[in-house]
Order: sequence, then structure tokens, then C-alpha cells
Amino acid sequence: MIYVTSDLHGYPLKKFQRLLEKAEFSQEDFLFVLGDVIDRGPEGAQLLRWMAEQPNVQLILGNHEAMLLSCEFLFEAVTEESLERLDTGKLELLSNWMANGAAPTLAGLRKLLKEEPEILEGILEYLHDAPLYDELVCGDQRYVLVHAGFENFRSDRPLEDYAPEELFWARPTPDTRYFEDAVTVFGHTPTGYFGSQYRRKAMKTDTWICIDAGAADGIRPTVLRLDDLAVF
Repeated sequence: MIYVTSDLHGYPLKKFQRLLEKAEFSQEDFLFVLGDVIDRGPEGAQLLRWMAEQPNVQLILGNHEAMLLSCEFLFEAVTEESLERLDTGKLELLSNWMANGAAPTLAGLRKLLKEEPEILEGILEYLHDAPLYDELVCGDQRYVLVHAGFENFRSDRPLEDYAPEELFWARPTPDTRYFEDAVTVFGHTPTGYFGSQYRRKAMKTDTWICIDAGAADGIRPTVLRLDDLAVF
């Protein structure tokens, strides 16, 4: 079975594991996480550590992971050279990340830096290796998995031609149409933004499914099973 979730935003790891148990997810199955694992909630670092250790879990990079990587200089050894490189541009990147809920994630990662630096190094490598999108066929249906949808979408535009920002920050509307021969699955936009009737749920159209139920606001995340489109 193939499962997809998105926008966990630091949701407690044990609660997320219980949700996966409810969805009957096992080591024989595969889970895609469509970005924004971290920030706002308390356990982003724990979630990343767990995911990086799972052979059957694949992260698709989100804008919050990209902000973390833009501030990777925070985890370097403090030397005269590193201090000289701490310019206004880097401080602006840090300010932007902090304004988007980085504090609990940063605290967790700095704890790892102090106590288990090799684990932190592995997490950063895991993020660097994470793709921006994935494609797969489940049953007879083709799926495109991406964090936020597509800005400047054209059905004839190759996926590799999209800049990361076009995949991180898209904000589709209910009448947005993507591929006619594939279902695009994404998060980033909490479904309640599409209307109060979609709050706490996945939202489906004939060309896309949004699965960000609003965990950034304390709502339980959504897990979608592609084999039968069951939502947990």
C-alpha cells in the first residue's frame, strides 16, 4: 500500500505513529511525506530523525525544510571565518525562518548538535537528498506528488523545469486544474482556506487532492492511502 501525508509541522511523533497504526501502515507499505514536517509544533526535529531512519518513508521537500537548509550555517563550528561569513543576507534568512515558526525546530536541532552531532549531520544530508516531487502509478492511476502544487502551471511543461519556489509556494484555488491524465497530491494550503466545509478534511477535485488538514493550527494531520483513496 502507498500512503501520503503532508504538513505535520512538528506534530508529536507518538501521536503521528498512532495515526499510522490506525491507517494500518506497516513495514510492507510506503509513505510519502509532502514537506513541512517541521516548525510551529514541538517535535519537528524528532519527526525528521524518525523519518530519516525509515527505509519505507520518502520526504518531498517543502518550503519549511528549504528555510532550514538556507540557515544551515547555524550548525557550523564557530570560528573567525564562520563569523566573517555571517553577513546581512544570512541574518535575513534566519529572521525569515524564525518568523515562520522555527523556534521549536531550532531548539531540537541544537540539542542534537550538542548531544548527537552525527544524527544532526544525517538529518541534514537527508534533507539535501530529498526530491522536489515524485511521480508514481498506483493501480491504474498516475499520481504527481509535490509540496504545494504548481505556480505558472502548464500541462506541457516538464516537471524538471519548475523552479523550487514554484513548487513550494503555490496557492491553488478550488477551480485550479492540473494534469488531465494524473492526479496531483499536495499540501501547503490548509483545506479550510478553500471553505469552512473542507476544514479538517482532505479536499478532492478531479485533477488534484489537497491533504493539509491544518496541523500547523493544532488539527490532527491527514493520511491518504492511494490504493483506495481512504483518508485517515
